[in-house]
Amino acid sequence: MREYYVYDIPVFIVNEPPSDWVNIPSLCKEIEEFFPRALLKNIEVIYIGNFKNLEDRGSNAIYSNGAIYITAAEPTNFDILENFVHEVAHSLEQERGWEIYDEELQSEFLGKRRRLQSLLQAEGYEINPVLFNYLEYNRKFDEFLSQEVGYPTLQSLTTGLFVSPYGATSLQEYFANGFENYFLEDPKVVRDISPVLYHKIERILND
Repeated sequence: MREYYVYDIPVFIVNEPPSDWVNIPSLCKEIEEFFPRALLKNIEVIYIGNFKNLEDRGSNAIYSNGAIYITAAEPTNFDILENFVHEVAHSLEQERGWEIYDEELQSEFLGKRRRLQSLLQAEGYEINPVLFNYLEYNRKFDEFLSQEVGYPTLQSLTTGLFVSPYGATSLQEYFANGFENYFLEDPKVVRDISPVLYHKIERILND
């Protein structure tokens, strides 16, 4: 395995990325430009490679027990960076979950879910309405959005409601998608669409 570093965090290349557009040393520098070291304190190691647990979950990355695993199959540095930022958000749940996922954020999220429910019903889509009240990830609800509705339609319906369609799948993904867009897209968009979520991120950065 080749080894690099983000600050003092080792980055192990378990399998070489096949794309010529991926440059790991450059990626490590980009991460340091985006994040102060303190924001990465729950991350002990980063692995890039082909991992069965990612394939089984249909995921490109995962945070688990202090490690971030990212697929080597991504085509560009930016795609890997997106995955990394998303998992950094999940790493913050380890010690700040109680603060992030409080009643205020739950209320903002569920309000958007109810609006989405109305929009989907107007388009003729039906699913058990109880699922719209679930805060945690639910596979049936995720498959309804991704397979029955489809992300092109969902993108159209959620514009101005969620920062990205995947943010509608659970409260955790709502936060992680907002966090990702705050750093890699435009913080003002997060502020305008999800003000409570925006202030959560600002508070974390100020701390």
